[in-house]
Amino acid sequence: MMCAAHAGGRVLIVDHAKSAGEKIRISGGGRCNFTNMHCAPHAFLSQNPHFAKSALARYTQWDFVDLIDSYDIAWHEKTLGQLFCDVSAKQIVAMLRDLMEKAGVQVHLQTAVHGLEKTDTGYKATLTGPNGQTQIEATSVVIATGGKSIPKMGATGFAYDIARQFGISLTDTRAALVPFTFPEDRFVPLAGVATPARVTAQNTDFDEAILFTHRGLSGPAILQASSYWVEGQTLTLNIDPENTLFEKLRAQRQSQGRKNLTTEMARHLPSRLIDFVANDLDLSGNLADQSDARLGEIITHLQNWTLTPGGTEGYRTAEVTLGGVDTDALSSKTMECKAQNGLFFIGEAVDVTGWLGGYNFQWAWSSAMATARHLNG
Repeated sequence: MMCAAHAGGRVLIVDHAKSAGEKIRISGGGRCNFTNMHCAPHAFLSQNPHFAKSALARYTQWDFVDLIDSYDIAWHEKTLGQLFCDVSAKQIVAMLRDLMEKAGVQVHLQTAVHGLEKTDTGYKATLTGPNGQTQIEATSVVIATGGKSIPKMGATGFAYDIARQFGISLTDTRAALVPFTFPEDRFVPLAGVATPARVTAQNTDFDEAILFTHRGLSGPAILQASSYWVEGQTLTLNIDPENTLFEKLRAQRQSQGRKNLTTEMARHLPSRLIDFVANDLDLSGNLADQSDARLGEIITHLQNWTLTPGGTEGYRTAEVTLGGVDTDALSSKTMECKAQNGLFFIGEAVDVTGWLGGYNFQWAWSSAMATARHLNG
């Protein structure tokens, strides 16, 4: 939608969904986390960490903010630079629809593409929709179909099928920004408990909330770490990320020494979490009975809780797909295939995956504009 509205010329969007922009509509709890104030290349994963720099620099988060400001869409910062609509994600969809209407873009919904072929002048394909089949020709084709994440919204591997058809290499794909699962219902007793934590995967740390679930672990810090985690590897939780618990317990030992250690620890951490780890850490006795050395041992365990997830919840709940069309096959300035003139891949379909918090939407806007400006040039 973003690309079509700015590409110029005669543009047709083909979408198999019932309405355009559905993934935008449901995002951010219905308020669309449309970008991030701190958006920069460091927040993106790719086999080529430099690939996203050009598009992100030429259409920034502030360019998108200027666009929604011009439509009087009120917004606010939630946390960590995440920007949300004050009212509804539907406002973003309505803005894009208005931009497309002004540009004369046609939209064919509930329509599938079959038999895309290269011709001497561009491409041709057969469309199957509510009114039957029709053949179309175009000088350029832009694939903006995303990855496999959230199949109930209609997500498929269509972009990867097209890439393979034209001999364009792909990097391995997997679910990212996704909750972890653990065997044997390990965290069922903690389901619903949330706490601030530092989560480490592949030497990369994220300080945000974690949430224990019936299936395993979720929450912002967990989703972030999932993009870096590889099956079979461990995950480290630090549930005293500010490193203050030791001094707090030492101070309490002077005035509340006769109380149970677990009771005093539960003043700072969820009581169910303390009960859960009590046996493993031997949290018996009163606070007065604990020496500095013993308190230090307990804190060290809480700051280095090593876990091995059984896996993730997969594409069913993943917010994005990691990997995709190999960036080596694309121009970083235009997103056009180097070996296939007139064929472009943008957004999540490409091997560029952002952090949680509006980064992936910004990559969508930025990569879309890189292609649109080239087509309109």
